[in-house]
Amino acid sequence: MQKGGSVLETLTAALRSLLPHDSVIADPVRLRTYECDGLTYHRATPGVVVLPGTAEQVARVVRLCNDFGVPFVARGSGTGLSGGALPREDGVLIVTSKMRGILEIDLPNRRAVVEPGVTNLAITEAVRDQGYYYAPDPSSQQVCSIGGNVAENSGGAHCLKYGFTVNHVEACEIVTPDGDLVTLDRMDPGYDLLGAFIGSEGTLGIATKITVRLCRAPEAVTTVLAAFESIEQGGQAVSAIIGAGIVPAAIEMMDALAIEAAEAAVACSYPAGAGAVLIVELDGPAAEVERQFAQLREICSAAFELRVAADAAERAAIWKGRKSAFAAVGRISPAYIVQDGVVPRTSLPGVLAAIDRLSKEHGIRVANVFHAGDGNLHPLVLFDDAEPGAGERAEVVSGAILDLCIEHGGSITGEHGVGVDKSRYMTRMFSEDDLDTMQLVRCAFDPQGLANPGKVFPTPRLCGEVPGVRKGVHPLVESGKAEQL
Repeated sequence: MQKGGSVLETLTAALRSLLPHDSVIADPVRLRTYECDGLTYHRATPGVVVLPGTAEQVARVVRLCNDFGVPFVARGSGTGLSGGALPREDGVLIVTSKMRGILEIDLPNRRAVVEPGVTNLAITEAVRDQGYYYAPDPSSQQVCSIGGNVAENSGGAHCLKYGFTVNHVEACEIVTPDGDLVTLDRMDPGYDLLGAFIGSEGTLGIATKITVRLCRAPEAVTTVLAAFESIEQGGQAVSAIIGAGIVPAAIEMMDALAIEAAEAAVACSYPAGAGAVLIVELDGPAAEVERQFAQLREICSAAFELRVAADAAERAAIWKGRKSAFAAVGRISPAYIVQDGVVPRTSLPGVLAAIDRLSKEHGIRVANVFHAGDGNLHPLVLFDDAEPGAGERAEVVSGAILDLCIEHGGSITGEHGVGVDKSRYMTRMFSEDDLDTMQLVRCAFDPQGLANPGKVFPTPRLCGEVPGVRKGVHPLVESGKAEQL
């Protein structure tokens, strides 16, 4: 321990000689600011925090970490919900929030080049007057950073029609885990290294410049809020909408408990007594939107109230409750765990019923908020961390929900990433050989295992096999199809 401490102290002194004085934080009180991301259930105080202002500074910091053999973790705005930016007590936390430049806007080619600390919504605000926008829109889009969106392959309410971050990034300048500055481009021949990097949760390097694709603003947008007496009715409406061949820009659902939280937090004025509300947004050519809305009105005939936004202000009012849902539950619960499982749309009714049974069995409330169109569940598992055993019961319920997703042919994550929170569930979804094969990619980028170690995978493997379960040679290595470093 003493040895590790002295190494970190020496590294901190080297960092101070490299960066401006206010860009290196070692004060124990100030370090507490960075001890968790948006998932506050997991906490660790970083050994030292640096706030570089340029890509070259990021590269130099990473090279120093390599020289000293010290792990490093990248962090953007800290809004992640899987503990992906959880720092290391023996390592360096590299915070990119100072890198907030919109470097280029190229409307003829529908592209923008931005630094990683630029917030998601800032891109749309920069091009809205010209009739363009950036499509991925996580609920935290006002504060989440593009660098973090790239790391987690974030989606958002409109991912049903427009896809995730990976569908909207054309190139990334990255600092590799050994400190080199390289560019990964969608047009590069050979392996899709950009696709591998996006969603790698900081384990393959740090994005320092990102080229994103811009979309033309649609001719027409219609936003509808449908209130149902039960969540089952809402689920049936979702299936009917998709079954009718309608692909909304967004289709979101909230249950009664999530509505209660939103009302307490932002007074969104959703219809009283609703067991579920469905928010559907249609966009595209005016004639197409008009036709789809006529179908939607008929499909949602079971709704006891149907609201249609007349203008942008009313549209924002409808979205207000949904966009605030994650933070809003803090008004009705001292603590909570956000989950992010995915199931086929047809499995939604059965999975939601099973979640309700788990809630009652363990005495843990669960508020359901989800991207209904693609079956991406965001159950909010509520508990009182001052109550003995409540946190453990919440963990049990949270894990059981992920098991339900796997059992129904889904996934343990849709857009929040695996991080530290769900790494132990990876073995329930993937075999040992699957995980080892994934780790071969990680080891190719980061043979020293210094880039965000302890995240995504249940144990560090292949790069030295420590501590790892596997004792023999990986089959791909043995066959000569891959190299173990």
